[in-house]
Amino acid sequence: MANLTLHFLLLFLYFHCILAIITESVTSQTDPNTTNFIVTSCRTTLYPTICVQSLSAYANTIQLNELELAHPALTVSLSKAKIASTYISKLTRMRGLKPRELQAVKDCSFNMNDCVHQLERSIPELGQSGKLASGRDEFTWHVSNVQTWISAALTDQNTCLDMINNPSMDGKIKDSIRVRVFVASQVTSNALALVYKFAEKHS
Repeated sequence: MANLTLHFLLLFLYFHCILAIITESVTSQTDPNTTNFIVTSCRTTLYPTICVQSLSAYANTIQLNELELAHPALTVSLSKAKIASTYISKLTRMRGLKPRELQAVKDCSFNMNDCVHQLERSIPELGQSGKLASGRDEFTWHVSNVQTWISAALTDQNTCLDMINNPSMDGKIKDSIRVRVFVASQVTSNALALVYKFAEKHS
């Protein structure tokens, strides 16, 4: 237990160091107000370090705009989900898997395919909410759809992880899936938080 606590403490310190480095890097390349906007906004997410890291490349587009902040966050989420989905889909054709392993991978692949679908339709819907920000009812309808679909994508990711979380699953295969899906779930969680932030600002 002590070793585990030390491990998480070191991980916590590591991520804070990385956040400081990323923040300094963003600061040196973009307007300070934009930098502060990204960093402050990312503090409302569950994974602020990853949030800043994934959005820093979009700083010149984001400026001080909540929609332009949420949109690239969702784009990053879709990209990571596609990477995980493609990898898992290939595993379904892998030879040598036991029947229970194959079924678990297939179930996981099904959920990740749906995850990609939910995120793909969220992006244009988010754009519609931005165009209709002046009409409250229309805005609420579109942004609510986005929130629902991103939440569904998160559920798909968690369900996929549950599918492979069994003792009969090969450890290497399990870990290879888990790391890709977990990365996707982190940026998806962040995207959802930033969409909520956008919605609250304009509701």
